[in-house]
Amino acid sequence: MPGIPRPGLLADRDFRRLFAATALGQMGDRIVFLTLPLVAVAALDSDAFEVGLLAATTTAGSLLVGLPAGAWVDRMRKRPVLIGTDLTRALVLLTVPAAWWAGTLTVEWLYLVALLHGVLTVFFDVAYVSYLPHLVGRENLVEGNAKLSAVRSVTGIGGPSAAGPLVGLVGAPATLLASAAGMALSGLLALAIRRSEPAPEPSGNPRLWREIKDGLAFVVRNPVLRAITLGDAWFNLFLAVYQPMLLIFLQREAGLGPFGIGLVLSGMGCGALLGALTATTVARRIGQGPTIWLAVLVTCPLTALMPMARPGWSLCAAAAGLATLSLGGVVRVVAQSSLQQTVTPDRLLGRMSATTRFVSWGTIPVGGLLSGLAGTAFGAATTLWIGTAGMTLSALPHLLSPLRTMRELPGPAGPHTPRAAAPTAGQRPSARKGTA
Repeated sequence: MPGIPRPGLLADRDFRRLFAATALGQMGDRIVFLTLPLVAVAALDSDAFEVGLLAATTTAGSLLVGLPAGAWVDRMRKRPVLIGTDLTRALVLLTVPAAWWAGTLTVEWLYLVALLHGVLTVFFDVAYVSYLPHLVGRENLVEGNAKLSAVRSVTGIGGPSAAGPLVGLVGAPATLLASAAGMALSGLLALAIRRSEPAPEPSGNPRLWREIKDGLAFVVRNPVLRAITLGDAWFNLFLAVYQPMLLIFLQREAGLGPFGIGLVLSGMGCGALLGALTATTVARRIGQGPTIWLAVLVTCPLTALMPMARPGWSLCAAAAGLATLSLGGVVRVVAQSSLQQTVTPDRLLGRMSATTRFVSWGTIPVGGLLSGLAGTAFGAATTLWIGTAGMTLSALPHLLSPLRTMRELPGPAGPHTPRAAAPTAGQRPSARKGTA
């Protein structure tokens, strides 16, 4: 980015703490991603429908609290939300190994843990998206998002790589101890951020439903936000169809154990890391809008290699296809996250994030249920084909919007607060102190 010297934002102490918190929290989350379904599949011998229902329950929080979460978060400082949700998620995850050791763990308990974890994650993610512009300044959003995507990609490699051997060594339930530790440390690092956060602007509509309505109206009326949200909803629906059956396919049809599954998912993390390292360059060369829809059209069809795979070289090719999907996904998310944050004024950041999440993530529980039903009726391989076709078609909303030709980031849609801007070239990182 212009005006940002290497190592750029990493020269700022508070951004480094957010960076480290993101690494630890995402490591914990990646381990959950692999381990919680394996608790159901391996430890509780759950069937395809129960695994699909667990995937649906994990993201049902977006439907339950997605819209009010944005209005609530916009009323408060964001850093305490990050701290509180991280620490609470750690406590919730600790109940799984505790119940396992007590001999009382059931799939119904996993549903409850997944639901609570998902609700807390909604509040965390809404606050996280709203907090970044305050911490780094809007002019540094592309760099900030790219660096945070890079660390998420590294944990995408390390999480499954660590989880696979841990599951084999101590079992899936006990592996969740590592997830809980990562999230707890993430909360403590967020607590150590010292830069003061501006108080939220008073709302002109103190009633919750009016604030929710304002956020909905802003997203619906903005053609860029509307296209991104619809494309994400479509993509996530069919990704949620694909993912639960991927684990079942790898274990029961490709013959992989926890370690092998971890390696496949680590390969996806490698693709995501490459995407994070190249996202800024790709967006600069071909434009923000084309980056979003090209990433879908180029990478999603390659997921069709998995249902055709058998043990051997074809399974390696299928794993490479999944890695390419992750590469395209990160490139797309960096481009569209920067667009979303740029066009949204500070007072609406939480509600914009919550609204887009409510719509785009709200399809995931539906996809999880469809995955379980399709897996029961047609088998894992056919369900993977359905997921591939749906993910590829998610580029349509982008192609029918200004994103088709939009090459530059637009100007902000409203006033913003510059107090948290990151240091520019030649400046030392700020040593300002304060509490959130």
